[in-house]
Amino acid sequence: MKRIMVIGVSAGVGKSTFARRLGKKLRIEVTHLDRLYWQPGWKETPTAQFVQAQEQIVQAEQWIIEGNYTSTFPIREPHADTIIYLELPLYVCLYRVLKRRIQFHGKTRNDLTEGCPEKIDWPFLRFILTTYRKRKKKMKERLDLYATEGKTVHYLHSSKQIEEYLENV
Repeated sequence: MKRIMVIGVSAGVGKSTFARRLGKKLRIEVTHLDRLYWQPGWKETPTAQFVQAQEQIVQAEQWIIEGNYTSTFPIREPHADTIIYLELPLYVCLYRVLKRRIQFHGKTRNDLTEGCPEKIDWPFLRFILTTYRKRKKKMKERLDLYATEGKTVHYLHSSKQIEEYLENV
């Protein structure tokens, strides 16, 4: 377990926190894709630059890359030996998104680029609500495929499973 993708069903599922804790435990540097993707003022990084950054990271001997950005899975997945998927109920994800909005009001979280203060808007909430079930199904298909390709795939479906995994890794 040296090249690890941490992905999840939705925003608010706990990918960043999980990856940070795992990285500390394994002593492997964590890359947060939101940090690569978002420039100050919530400006998107040009696609070529975002892709190039990931292509460079996956060449390292060890890494943990946290975040979905499914369009760039083909960059990370061939190099990953372990894929950890977090799937908590929709209401938990929504609660956590709202909680971090309050907790980080006017501040930038450490998994984001400085200059991207925490925000929430209706399009973001609508995205979570309208894509959760579709993403859940698509992720299952994707992870089943990765498992048949010889990847180690961990499905973590509860806070208890997440804690147990981190304790036993």
